[in-house]
Amino acid sequence: MFAPLRLCRLLLCAAAILFAASAAAEVVYHRGNSGEPNSLDPHRSSATWESHIIRDLFLGLVVHDGAGKVIPGAAESWEMSADGRRWRFRIRDGLLWSDGMPVTAHDFVFSFRRLVDPATGAEYASNLHILENGREINAGEMPTERLGAAALDDRTLELRLHTPVPYLLQLLTHVSTYAVPRHVVEREGANWVRPGAMVSNGAYVLSEWRPQTFVRLDRNPLFYDRDAVQIDRVYFYPIEDDNTALKRFRAGEIDSHDRFPARQYAWLKSRMADRVRVAPWLGVYYYAFNSAKAPFDDRRVRRALAMTIPREAITEKLLGYGVIPAWSFVPPGVDHYEKGAQADFAAWSEDERFAAARALLKDAGYGPDNPLEVTLSYNTDREHKKVALAVAHAWKKLGVVTRLFNVEAKVHFNNLKTADFEVARAGWIADYNDAENFLFLMASSTGRLNYGQFRNAEYDRLMGQASRTLDLDRRAELLHRAEAVAMDEQPITPIFFYVSRNLVQPWVKGWTDNIVDVHPTRFLRIERGR
Repeated sequence: MFAPLRLCRLLLCAAAILFAASAAAEVVYHRGNSGEPNSLDPHRSSATWESHIIRDLFLGLVVHDGAGKVIPGAAESWEMSADGRRWRFRIRDGLLWSDGMPVTAHDFVFSFRRLVDPATGAEYASNLHILENGREINAGEMPTERLGAAALDDRTLELRLHTPVPYLLQLLTHVSTYAVPRHVVEREGANWVRPGAMVSNGAYVLSEWRPQTFVRLDRNPLFYDRDAVQIDRVYFYPIEDDNTALKRFRAGEIDSHDRFPARQYAWLKSRMADRVRVAPWLGVYYYAFNSAKAPFDDRRVRRALAMTIPREAITEKLLGYGVIPAWSFVPPGVDHYEKGAQADFAAWSEDERFAAARALLKDAGYGPDNPLEVTLSYNTDREHKKVALAVAHAWKKLGVVTRLFNVEAKVHFNNLKTADFEVARAGWIADYNDAENFLFLMASSTGRLNYGQFRNAEYDRLMGQASRTLDLDRRAELLHRAEAVAMDEQPITPIFFYVSRNLVQPWVKGWTDNIVDVHPTRFLRIERGR
């Protein structure tokens, strides 16, 4: 009677010890995130802080690695036809959803159709306008079955493009192109994204979501590369206030955060330089001129205003957190695009710029007796106001009368999209790492994102030719020539390039600064006390 009881107690103790050891060995990552997700549905999300989570949950055909490079994801290989209009992707053998169901090419066909279906209301449906009939389906003019995406068998996905797209692989890293599980979406409807219902195919699964508190992910035991994943659990904390995030970071409550207070950059660099990560990012801060409205339809006026913006003073003295003065529109470090085409006045001294600007304005009919009057619009924000005041001060030295006009972001960007402005602040963070994703903003065909309604036949010709060119070197040359046209015309004038600004604890290993600012948890490690 006593021996079995003693044995049971020993077994219970051993189990408790093993459980405690297992719990102690669990690797947990506490990750600050700059916003509360509106949705974790890849086809209905739009914010960067949502993408951070979605990249941990799902796989696209291709994905970014920890250094921001494109690597195979759900697809193990791919091939392109000679004319660049047909691509075939081979889905990994044995790839599973987290409920054990196989991931197939049919899931991607379903997902691509769902993205362009106008009933989905996807903000990034335009990413698949490159596919045959994608634009027409998204406009409600064709059924989704006409989309240029087909499953040739369970493991072979074919994409048919209406024109060659040399940047296709970069585009397919965007979370909007990730597959969702058809069998779950059709069964659960809108509830499929809830914890307990969601099924994913990435390194992690959704375990818990407490609004305004955290999103918890746990390692996916069915992930194809699970043995290479070190972190068992990750908490994403929505922290919108940068100062609050910094306090929690300094207290050791979070292991990283995707922003820090820009005004405290100098202090942070002096006190905790090993934890502050600033790196070039795929983004540009710029002013748009309304080229469809006088006097900004005059190249001379646009150039005079553009060349006298005090870029160095703004970036180094006014902002001072590592942003880079911009004389081209495409940032440095973009794939297959060695250097942006700079405006000719980039190499001039300040005195030379002002002298040239005064001559241009005089030639355009402006001077002391007829001063140029400008309304400069920006969305309400302390940083935007500081930049606008600095620009207005510089323009005053030209004799320009500048009126500042600020409204909330929603109204401001609606005014931009309807061309209801004269000169306005704007910014662009590229959706994928390619020069075209910047330069398309000035193409006639772009529509409302071409805020200043710029129209230039040579620019459109070069952009169109680049879009049909598969040779990457030749394509880069054409894009560079198009950018040179834009920097001569100055329909929009770049002011500075954005930088990513992360806080990362020293025990977070594998963090690599990169231009797309992508850091999937599967490529990171937590090594405390080592």
